[in-house]
Amino acid sequence: MKNSSAFSRDLASSLVVFLVAIPLCLGIAVASGVPVAMGLVSGIIGGLVVGLLAGSPLQVSGPAAGLAVIVFGFVDQYGIALLGPVLLVVGLLQIIAGFLRIGSWFRAISPAVVHGMLAGIGILIILGQVHVLMGSKPAAGGIENVTAFDESVGRLSGASVTNEAVALLVGLIALLAMVCWEKFRPKSLPLVPGALVGVAAATVLSTALDLPIAHVAVPSSLLESISLPTAESFANLVQPGVILATLMIAVIASAETLLSAAAVDRMHDGGRTRFNKELFAQGVGNGLCGLLGALPITGVIVRSSANIQAGARTRISAVLHGLWILGLVALLPDLLEMIPLTALAAVLIVTGWRLISLHHVRHLFEHHGLMPVGIWAVTVAMVVLQDLLVGVALGLALSILEVLPYLRRKQAIRHSEVNGEIHVRLRGAVTCKDVPALLNTLEGLPEGRKVSIIGSHLHYIDHTSAETISEWLRRETKSGRTVEIHPPQAARHPRLKPLFDRFSAEAA
Repeated sequence: MKNSSAFSRDLASSLVVFLVAIPLCLGIAVASGVPVAMGLVSGIIGGLVVGLLAGSPLQVSGPAAGLAVIVFGFVDQYGIALLGPVLLVVGLLQIIAGFLRIGSWFRAISPAVVHGMLAGIGILIILGQVHVLMGSKPAAGGIENVTAFDESVGRLSGASVTNEAVALLVGLIALLAMVCWEKFRPKSLPLVPGALVGVAAATVLSTALDLPIAHVAVPSSLLESISLPTAESFANLVQPGVILATLMIAVIASAETLLSAAAVDRMHDGGRTRFNKELFAQGVGNGLCGLLGALPITGVIVRSSANIQAGARTRISAVLHGLWILGLVALLPDLLEMIPLTALAAVLIVTGWRLISLHHVRHLFEHHGLMPVGIWAVTVAMVVLQDLLVGVALGLALSILEVLPYLRRKQAIRHSEVNGEIHVRLRGAVTCKDVPALLNTLEGLPEGRKVSIIGSHLHYIDHTSAETISEWLRRETKSGRTVEIHPPQAARHPRLKPLFDRFSAEAA
């Protein structure tokens, strides 16, 4: 009876995730400058394959907006044929990383850098998709898209109503429908996604009035869209720019997946993520995407949160959502061809805005001061004004510079049992380089036992390590564990006291 109840919840959740995933699979393909079939194939693999193998049972994988900008630039420079071999290598790198058990190292990346990277990508997505909203084509870079605004706006006016003006109107209706639905959602329909409402409104309007605007192009058979890599394309992998892009996709896809998995763990009380197994599953998925000529995939928080909110209990929900995508593409491709491209642009504009996450900037400032906010701002600016690699590299350099004076100081993370309690002692300076050891200690503690975190001999802790402890505290106290916090002496460490007061509040 219990298994039957769990399956019914997973079945219902899979349908909700499917409705969330379809517009995103289509829109991310459009934003990546590739045929929409590539996004659909990635969605199917993310469900059927990664869903079965994943180390995070309730996380949902598929094409991610965070990689759309990279793929767009790569395809624009090297061509679509080279993307498949690159993803095969990306998949292999992720599989090796999983076997080498280095999943925790991705979580040692400064949250300011990660969120700055995502915010920069969000801005680039918005700048590009505004052109699609107006019936024009986006450029490869942020500056190019800004300078092209005059040209796109100029196409809106003419002797009569232009097709571009009609496309803009339909896109704005889709955008308005999405925003209004999210703000005034009926209580009786809590699980219907806003993206679906916006796309449906634009599709009905476009079809009913037979409007002369661009629509989604879907192959009559999904097999027609599958293109296996060629020997010639593998030969081009040795180009320096291609090697750099391959490493960038592998690192960003892995970091985004593991950060999403950590966020998913905070949303439910079920099994915790096995990060190295999750990396292995993503590697298998990206390898298959490369083999079948699809887009790169990651674990994605939007679909994962929808999965949990809909009541999913096991990985069956993620697997079934991939099956529903396959069924839709196989049985009803004509339905997808009715969707206007400008409606997908509206979906991506909202997605890009959510990636910017100003809430996280306020959190950094309130709890960690100006330095992490500065790292975030520099990362965002360089991603938008230069490129993703420059932004991330500079952000990482600044985050290392922040902790440089403390890297050579001795640190110790120890735990012991005292009178039935687990005591975790932090000594010296704990920085981002200590995050893997910190995670291994905290996540390896016996379940259900009271824990005391003792920082009486702690001299410094950076914001990456502090956020790691904070996430663990929220997760463990939610599960019912009792945690006591023993801060450094206020007189000796005045900057650490507010941080430990926050830890105490979260543990209460």
